[in-house]
Amino acid sequence: MKINQLTVEEKLRLLCGKDAWQTCDFNGKLPFVKVTDASMGVRTAKDDGSGDKPSVSYPSAQMLANTWNLQTVRAYAECVADDCLDYGADILLGPGVNIKRNPLCGRNFEYYSEDPYLAGTIAREYIAAMQQEGAGACLKHFCCNNLEYNRKLQSSEVDERTLREIYYKPFEIACEAKPVSLMCSYNKINGVQGSEYKKGFTVLREEYGFDGAVISDWDAVYDRAKAAKAGLDLEMPFSQSNYDKLLEDYKAGKITEAEIDACAHRVLDMVARCKELQKGKTRKRIREDRINVSREAAEEGIVLLKNEGVLPLKKGQSLSACGIYGAPYSANSDYSRYLSGGGSSRVVRLTKEFDIPEALRKQGFTVLFNGGFDDNGINNWVGMNPREAIGNAAESDVNIVFAGTGGEIEHEGNDRKHMRLSDVQERAILDTAAVNPNTVVVLFAGAPIDMSAWINEVAAVVWAGFPGERGDEAVANVLTGKVNPSGKLTETFPLCYEDSPVANGYLDGAVTRYEEGLDVGYRYYDTYNVPVLFPFGHGLSYSTFEYKNLVLKTADDKLEVNFEIENVSAIDGKEVSQIYVRAVSSYVYRPYKELKSFAKTLVKAGKKEKVTAKLNLRAFEYWSVGHDRWEVEDGIYEIVVAASVADEKLKIKIKIKDGKITVL
Repeated sequence: MKINQLTVEEKLRLLCGKDAWQTCDFNGKLPFVKVTDASMGVRTAKDDGSGDKPSVSYPSAQMLANTWNLQTVRAYAECVADDCLDYGADILLGPGVNIKRNPLCGRNFEYYSEDPYLAGTIAREYIAAMQQEGAGACLKHFCCNNLEYNRKLQSSEVDERTLREIYYKPFEIACEAKPVSLMCSYNKINGVQGSEYKKGFTVLREEYGFDGAVISDWDAVYDRAKAAKAGLDLEMPFSQSNYDKLLEDYKAGKITEAEIDACAHRVLDMVARCKELQKGKTRKRIREDRINVSREAAEEGIVLLKNEGVLPLKKGQSLSACGIYGAPYSANSDYSRYLSGGGSSRVVRLTKEFDIPEALRKQGFTVLFNGGFDDNGINNWVGMNPREAIGNAAESDVNIVFAGTGGEIEHEGNDRKHMRLSDVQERAILDTAAVNPNTVVVLFAGAPIDMSAWINEVAAVVWAGFPGERGDEAVANVLTGKVNPSGKLTETFPLCYEDSPVANGYLDGAVTRYEEGLDVGYRYYDTYNVPVLFPFGHGLSYSTFEYKNLVLKTADDKLEVNFEIENVSAIDGKEVSQIYVRAVSSYVYRPYKELKSFAKTLVKAGKKEKVTAKLNLRAFEYWSVGHDRWEVEDGIYEIVVAASVADEKLKIKIKIKDGKITVL
């Protein structure tokens, strides 16, 4: 249908949605789209309104990012697209690429990374795969929604260079995949409401090539006419008062029909694109296969943080296992609140049982299991006797403690109060570790944990995150060595919150000042040599890798980075290698080094694999505030190949002169 076939009132109504989940169809006059949450699968309400329909619950976005595996990202996105087709959803409200600026943010589990290049690259692959499979994406939340505190009123105050290099950057990269839609944020950006952020919307459309529709976050519109004039196309959900005021403002001449047409045209285009995406599409995977992909993604995303030789478990060992809060057993689907974050992203799992002790028993281990305490020390489900748990730990070869947070602590609309586990959990770790030095802590959480109270008392720490369907099998497979861990952190774990660059920044009920500027996450810790618990990019393996033979090839403004990874152990493994760029001599401030490429490579035991990465001049640019553009300085740069930001393996210098790269 053409714009000129709609009345002005119909066009105005089109901009305001039909209800909470659909665009207007005017009783069949127009095609419409249905949108759905979430970041960890498809969340749709039951027809009777009694809750959500069960669906495949995938590992959280944080876990997906920890895979550093773009093939896994694509498979995950294809499965989510199939779920959208199952539930009649045209657009999934994701992915979220907000930067993990503050480790206490309640929605960090929904986001990919503290690094904009990594977040944008994963989102680009996710969007491309999901839309190719028939479901539209809604890239979110634009922008600077980095805390949940007072999110609808507070203003994120950020300088222009930091916006461009950190907070816009993942959207810039993700827009290369042509998402059909993009969601604004609740917060203000430098005093301008996210739904009225014309300056940012103009950058998206005129510089980044975004040609989809801008959608509001739910109830994020305060003045519909101002938002439309700024370039926000679709308000969700429908608000009668906002529609009435929009109609009144149109009649008063506060918004023109041409401005209305621009928004309406983009909404109709979005609907048409979604229908085109679905043409001829069938499910690529049956549901059971999607659940297997969920398990495989969890296995790839689990991070072995510490290991003093206790892992992998050895056949014939006896195990004691106890669960605190994030207990390793349940026959209740609602138990997913302990295994996933809360809010709009939470999905009711299809696989109701989550039983790590049983998964370990199936692999031949004897397990003495005690049920879990909640944060108040009250027994959950099976019931845990602390004295018995300590006795079991004392007589077993290996003691495993399952702990974490869950959706009651990490959820939309709320930030964590601190980074530590509850006293009950810390006490259980310390008490059982005191009688068994071979203690392994498995953590179910979506954001960094302060482990200072107990990290030196345990032999191993496994980051299980929020693992999704059959996450119990995934954890058991990593513990036993059936799966060699290969996940790496996509955010820094500071020693404590007070060490983070945002801890002492200005924050009140109305304003958050981004005083750290470019020094977000590892950029801060690396530049200022601040010790951390676990650095960005960190993750251990049961294999041992060596890096060697770094060779660079240049072709004017192109750079090819070649090196080898050798597996010097007897176990096949995957290694995530990271390529950073450091500006050795610069006229402007630059963080010490910045991630510009990465690869995940399977290396067989005793074998070598060649890794190749290609960089262009964009890897060396910065945003010039003086010239209001991207620029590449002439000068010396260092190419750093690393296993983590703190574990540099190989490095070599290059020179850039008049846009030409030469190796020194």
